[in-house]
Amino acid sequence: MLRRVVQNFTTRLATALISFGIVWLTARYLGAAGRGAVSLFVTDCAAILLFIGLLGGSSLIYLAPRRNLWHLLLPAYGWAALVCAVGTAAVGLLRQPGPGYLLHLGLLSLLQAFFSINTALLLGRRRETIYNLLTLAQVALLAGALLAAFWAGGRWVAVETYYYAAYLAFGLPWLLSLGPLLRLPDPRRRHGRRLRATTRELARHSRGAHFSNILSFVNYRLGYYFVAYFADARAVGVLSVGVSLMEAIWLIPRSAALVQYVDLVNSTSTGPLPDSALRVGRLAVLGTAVAVLVLVAMPPAVLTATFGREFGPAQAVMRLLAPGVVIMAVQMLITSYFSGRARYRLNNMASLVGLVVTVAGGLLLIPRLGIAGAALASTFSYAASTAFLVWHFRRVTGLGITAFLPGPTDVARAWQLLRQR
Repeated sequence: MLRRVVQNFTTRLATALISFGIVWLTARYLGAAGRGAVSLFVTDCAAILLFIGLLGGSSLIYLAPRRNLWHLLLPAYGWAALVCAVGTAAVGLLRQPGPGYLLHLGLLSLLQAFFSINTALLLGRRRETIYNLLTLAQVALLAGALLAAFWAGGRWVAVETYYYAAYLAFGLPWLLSLGPLLRLPDPRRRHGRRLRATTRELARHSRGAHFSNILSFVNYRLGYYFVAYFADARAVGVLSVGVSLMEAIWLIPRSAALVQYVDLVNSTSTGPLPDSALRVGRLAVLGTAVAVLVLVAMPPAVLTATFGREFGPAQAVMRLLAPGVVIMAVQMLITSYFSGRARYRLNNMASLVGLVVTVAGGLLLIPRLGIAGAALASTFSYAASTAFLVWHFRRVTGLGITAFLPGPTDVARAWQLLRQR
């Protein structure tokens, strides 16, 4: 398991580094206001994609080893098309952007949806290498297209350039992902009755599995909308840089949680996590804590030299987010355990607890403290939802928070792994 986690982590590290390049490009060339506009567009896309998971998402990974892939793909694609149309219309009513913005939002959200559906099915069939390559190709294409356009200068240094780069970045990997799916042995016959039964099963699992993802997204990004309302797009841009840098660290626990989840859904065991999985989890928490310490120790001058003078306040955002980022590493591991055991209700309740804290913190803190208030509200939300999950994890497995806290043996093991590298 550790070898697969390392492979997954390596891919996610490369992805995070390239994503950092995207943040740098948009911040450096477009400024805080332009970076804020891109962040709001990405957030709008992500909000639409969340509802696609109500007939897909992680449930595709869960059902892929058990059902015909084409009986999963067809309803997932159909639902994605409907959600993207309705979601784009909802954004038009709520935020009232221009028609050009809505056209890009609808088309790009649909491309992203199709790509995520294909890769989820491949991951469910343990085609992890293909999944990693496609994920890496997507961010590399986006970064490469932005770099080429911004380097050319002139009219290409604009927010609209991000949209055109995203078409390439999601469209080409989506087309490439069709090849591995077509090579799988599943018969491509519809079998109406089986298709309907699989669709109902997918909907049942998705509703339980994905509701917590919707709430989690709101916890992660509601602060952007609060800041946009109480301040402006420039403040959103500064906040997004600090948040992006800190959330990049989550590639460590997410790598461990993803491999743990895939193993659980492909296992017939119903017991607690094995010692090997707990050991990997502790190493993930240790790596997260070390990475957070390194990042918050970075002088503000490095941020301003890298992104521009406007982004110096992002350092304060990072420091306030630091405890919450480490706490969330534990939550991700526990959430993947409950998801792998199809106990979605606990994850949903934890996300709901976090949402209540996010809304209260956003309304109370952001008008007074600005982006610092948004960071504090996030940290409080992460702490509350994680405490809820830890309590239930202890009730179910008999293991408490200490099962995920690294000790001297884990530090020695991590040092040994680094020396081997």
